[in-house]
Amino acid sequence: MRTIEVGNKKIGEGNPTYIVAEAGVNHNGDIELAKRHIREAHLAGADAIKFQIYKAEKLVTQSAPIYWKVGNDEGKTQYEVFSKIHNFPIEFYRACIEYANEIGITFFCTPFDLEAVDVMEKIGVKLYKVASGDITYHQLLKKIAQTDKPIILSTGASTIGEIEEAVNIIEKEGNNQIILLHCTLAYPTPQKDINLNMIPILARLFQQYPIGLSDHTFDPFTPALAVMLGAKIIEKHFTVDKNLEGSSDHKLGVDPFQMKQLVESVRLAEKSLGQELKRADEAEHPALLMARRSVVSAKNIKKGTKITKEMLTCKRPGTGIPPKFLEILIGRSPKKDILEDTTLTWEMF
Repeated sequence: MRTIEVGNKKIGEGNPTYIVAEAGVNHNGDIELAKRHIREAHLAGADAIKFQIYKAEKLVTQSAPIYWKVGNDEGKTQYEVFSKIHNFPIEFYRACIEYANEIGITFFCTPFDLEAVDVMEKIGVKLYKVASGDITYHQLLKKIAQTDKPIILSTGASTIGEIEEAVNIIEKEGNNQIILLHCTLAYPTPQKDINLNMIPILARLFQQYPIGLSDHTFDPFTPALAVMLGAKIIEKHFTVDKNLEGSSDHKLGVDPFQMKQLVESVRLAEKSLGQELKRADEAEHPALLMARRSVVSAKNIKKGTKITKEMLTCKRPGTGIPPKFLEILIGRSPKKDILEDTTLTWEMF
């Protein structure tokens, strides 16, 4: 598996899970609210925060229906929803990335059109995200790949063949800094449809690239389950306040308290994974001898007496002759008297 470097952090095998707070357009067009999202994501322990950059007229037709089931967008078109918050000026993005750099969190965006890539290049993002819906937008993939920066590619609602095509498009531009995210493209995603078993499958099919999860469930603990299955990066929708209006993502995202829970549960999952080697760990050493058994005298045994099976039993601790050697002792004679309930050792015979 290739290790992808983003700033001073690494994504891949042997590195802490990279956690992205997906803030969408939850800034509501307000630079101070944007900075609040950046700050709260950092305080909760996220490694990066991501916004989305688009122009409604370049993204959807005016009649395209919505497909999500959160917020108050029922009956509206995608154009109506997206056009409410699509005029975040480049100066605001510059302020965001400067503020993020100042406090120590990575800031980047999902560009939804070719011109948005140019904006991201002007402000100097360290990486890009491609939304699931654009996995077949090869022109966008090609342009992003040409920046020679890491690309996080969501795979919601796609086939393995479509993922392969997208990866090939990026690789042909000389860019092999690819991260694939398993995703279910439903807002929100019912827990029964998250299908986390796809994570190890993607890891097997695309062994050279880190695999992660873009999570649209409401539960802040789903990402920890993904880490247990091999996810190296997590993306989760994030808002500073679920009661805010403006963007439907406020209702979908976890809040700062839940983001902190998410981060803590992911770190717990990492600690719990351990190593792929079955042996007595250091933590088990005190119990290793005390919880196992040894051959023990079931009665008093005189010196020189031939041992019979009836004279032996097996009890804790495991500091003496292991039970698997009990049969070998039968017929042997002790060199000295042995009292009942004595842990037997080889030196006694």
